[in-house]
Amino acid sequence: MSGSGGTKDVKRCTIAADLQNNSLQFSKDVLKIFNDPVHGHIGLHPLLVKMTDTPQFQRLRHLKQLGTKYLIYPGATHTRFAHSIGVAYLAGCLVKSLHENQPELNITKQDFLCVQIAGLCHDLGHGPFSHLFDGMFIPDVRPGKCLGFLSSLMLMFHEKASVQMFHCMRKKNGLDKVMKNYELNLDEDIVFIEELIQARTSSDGKWTAKGRAENKSFLYEIVANKLNGIDVDKWDYLSRDCHYLGIPNGFDHQRLLKSARVCKVDGRNHICFRDKVADNVYDMFHTRYILYSQAYEHKIVNIIEEKIIDALLEAKDKLPKISPIAVFRLQDDIKRKIQRIKENSSETHEDDGHSTLREMKEFAKLTDHIFEEILYSTDVGLQGAQKLEDVVKRRLPKCVGETRLGKKDKHPLKKALQNDWNEAVDEWNKLQPTVFLDKKDFSVDVIQLHCTYSTDKNPIDNVYFYRKRNPNEAFKIKKYEASSLLPEEFTEYVCRIYHTKNSDEEERDAKECFDWWCHDKCKILVYDQKEFKGNERLITGDCPSLDDYGITEVHSCKVHRGFWKLYEGPNYNEPEYILEQGKEYRSPADWGCKAFASSLKHVRI
Repeated sequence: MSGSGGTKDVKRCTIAADLQNNSLQFSKDVLKIFNDPVHGHIGLHPLLVKMTDTPQFQRLRHLKQLGTKYLIYPGATHTRFAHSIGVAYLAGCLVKSLHENQPELNITKQDFLCVQIAGLCHDLGHGPFSHLFDGMFIPDVRPGKCLGFLSSLMLMFHEKASVQMFHCMRKKNGLDKVMKNYELNLDEDIVFIEELIQARTSSDGKWTAKGRAENKSFLYEIVANKLNGIDVDKWDYLSRDCHYLGIPNGFDHQRLLKSARVCKVDGRNHICFRDKVADNVYDMFHTRYILYSQAYEHKIVNIIEEKIIDALLEAKDKLPKISPIAVFRLQDDIKRKIQRIKENSSETHEDDGHSTLREMKEFAKLTDHIFEEILYSTDVGLQGAQKLEDVVKRRLPKCVGETRLGKKDKHPLKKALQNDWNEAVDEWNKLQPTVFLDKKDFSVDVIQLHCTYSTDKNPIDNVYFYRKRNPNEAFKIKKYEASSLLPEEFTEYVCRIYHTKNSDEEERDAKECFDWWCHDKCKILVYDQKEFKGNERLITGDCPSLDDYGITEVHSCKVHRGFWKLYEGPNYNEPEYILEQGKEYRSPADWGCKAFASSLKHVRI
């Protein structure tokens, strides 16, 4: 006993000495070492270890980082638990690097701990199956689907829930006292941590954050960076996901971490990077695209997720663990909580603290284990939900084909493509008398693949860089300055057609129909004079030059099938103009131009 007490006394003295030290380096005997397969041996501060040793955080051991992707990629079984520890570690590394290189930033140990805590707790609010739950299931299970104003807020569900779970974790485990022991100011630092989790800083250019003054704005770009998407959360999941998926990682986050520096831009401090690492920034966003195209939006993963969503929706009123997740179930409760969000409230939740604790207590019961609970349930009311057996036995719809689309909003696009596909099936049946495909046996899915998280613009448009000779002056790098080989577009849409019947013969016929739909079912009548006069030509495919059709110019046209792009110059030289299916264009003015067109291309947009 005396030996144990002596060890604790030594640690208390060491911790006290660390708190008095201006350095962000903590004594090694204070830190707990984790052996991480991605980052190696990493040390966590005792306060963070206290937080990991709570039921709310341990729950993350039972949430797979990539949700259902392990059903396609056997190695993708890593968890939110390991990812959260990795994010906390990288957050600490970045803060230390900035502090060592720029002591004038006055980064305190409180800043350091708060940023690490935010990194550790940023995913506490995730539900089962990762983003599937809050991105796809929550909008379906909640009345917000018919209320309209709620659906757009579902994207931020897990961030809001993470703040609420953090609140619950503190209250249920007496962490406020522990945080005080490490000299955290609860009134200020709790707000700061919650703002970091929700990436909440400013509105209309005004500084609205309450946790830290504007001179510490760069701290808000470390865990969740809504300015340009470069943050330690992304650094960890790119490295970790590539490792467990078996996909090569072309991005080195250490290069960015070591070159990071704070510069003032328009009166506000931002994290900037050395100009020579611009290619590495592109590597980061390209790696993200690769993961989305090969894993996150895998054609079979999406089908499995649809099956799970259907099962959850059927089970929500039967399983006691699912029903309580409707945190916003009643309309009055919805309005009250939405109002609190609109007011940008990140204060403590004393107004409805008991309600939040009850909600989070029920929510904490939701883990990936719910898959087996539904699958093996003997409840008669869950027979429909037991369609999860289709997932286990791989009785899944087959993807008969996919094709890239042009740029357009994908939600109305999906309905238009479904109608177009249904028409194609009807026409195909007429063209093939020995074949009958039922359009009810097909579904159309449209996915978005992009490099960055919010727009289709160049991902480094909002990234600031500095030069070696002038490290305090930030600037932006234009795309052509980085490389002439970079793509023109950074977002693409993919249309997939699924066939639900388990028949090899029908699947073969469906694939032939798909090929015909993509390449042959396209018609446009073009005229070399306005008002559909002059020479008429029927075009069914890409046309870099009109010479083959005996005309040289398009002055009017009628679009019968598909979508088309007209170009003023030959060989698809811009400017380009988009023509919609079923429309007639009596003159170039109808498609937005004064000049005639010299080439045209079929696209599906």
